[in-house]
Formats: sequence, C-alpha cells, structure tokens
Amino acid sequence: MVIITLQRAKCIGCNYCVELAPAQFQMSKKDGKSVLLHSKEKKGFFTIKSPDETIFNDSIKAKEACPVKIIDVKQT
Repeated sequence: MVIITLQRAKCIGCNYCVELAPAQFQMSKKDGKSVLLHSKEKKGFFTIKSPDETIFNDSIKAKEACPVKIIDVKQT
C-alpha cells in the first residue's frame, strides 16, 4: 500500500511533482497549485491510499524535488 499526502495550501506551483509523477499530480487551472488526483481532503491535507506499488518510485521523486516539502510518501 502506498500512501501519498499533499499539503496543498502551501504549494507554490513549481510543477515538479507533475513532471515527475504525472499519474498522481496535476496542476489546477484555477489557482496554479498542485492537485493530488483521486485524493480525499481532511483538515487541509489531501491523501490517497493506493494498492498500486508501481507509483511509489515516481512519488518519492516528486517528494524529494518539492522545494517547499509538502508531499509525504509512505509504503506499508
């Protein structure tokens, strides 16, 4: 299980996450911030839990590239 969390309010719209993990992230046309696809929001944190282990490596690259460190990725 791969768990990805995005703290969207702090996003600066650099687009690195979209470039590195396009299957998980997309840029919003409304405000220019990252959107974690298929996520659920709770108290400002957007989270997905996916059984698809193939998304882990790209998600880790996006996490490491994020200049404001608002992406968290865990594998259980």
